[in-house]
Amino acid sequence: MASKAEKQDGLFETVKTIVYALLIAGVFRTLFFQPFWIPSASMKDTLLVGDFLFVNKMAYGYAKVSCPFSLCPISGRLFASQPKRGDVVVFRHPVNGQDFIKRLIGLPGDKIQVTNGLLSINGKPVVVKPDGVFTEIYQRQGPVGNYPQCANAPVGIGGICKKDKFIETLPNGVSHSILEIGPRRADNTPVFTVPEGKYFFMGDNRDNSTDSRFAQSEGGVGFVPFENLIGRADRIMFSSAGRSLLYFWTWRSDRFFKRIE
Repeated sequence: MASKAEKQDGLFETVKTIVYALLIAGVFRTLFFQPFWIPSASMKDTLLVGDFLFVNKMAYGYAKVSCPFSLCPISGRLFASQPKRGDVVVFRHPVNGQDFIKRLIGLPGDKIQVTNGLLSINGKPVVVKPDGVFTEIYQRQGPVGNYPQCANAPVGIGGICKKDKFIETLPNGVSHSILEIGPRRADNTPVFTVPEGKYFFMGDNRDNSTDSRFAQSEGGVGFVPFENLIGRADRIMFSSAGRSLLYFWTWRSDRFFKRIE
């Protein structure tokens, strides 16, 4: 039978192991990956409300971190690679610090404009091809419980909500899906010249995204500095259409481990 001292030593070792594991997990999360749950519809149909993914923080180098207790010898952003047009990126909002996820459209020095809903980069319209219709059920989505916006509105609860779908190809050859609902104010913009060290982002659900087309003073994203970039979203790990993760009957198994285009 173990003595009292041996039991105390065993308990101490268990607690120490748990503490070390939590610290290692915390450092791993801080340096390499960050979980992100899609809360809004701004990136449909690339990302749906309820998609869960890990953000690759190594994509653009080490994130700026302050390691507690001198546990990590690496700080700052080292070996940083440059973000590429078409990347799906998680970043901190330049004003309120909230995490956003959008597609990178404009690089430093680019001139970006939207005319009648068509994106132009450096004076050249991007190639856009019709790709059918995106449909979903008109019902509350995710923990926030917002209803989707529909091109065929009004739609009753339980009805089919439709959006026009297109494939957009950026100048570097990256092709991705975008959705259009109907005429909106952001379908016609001035020319945005992206400043040095900053980036221009747009949501794939073009008529339901408060992105770089909107000034920060009116709740938009505006231009995003490089230091605000957290990482690149590469793959969906899990997806649930329900209000809770526990509603297993709402899981979207066809989206598990799906690569993000």
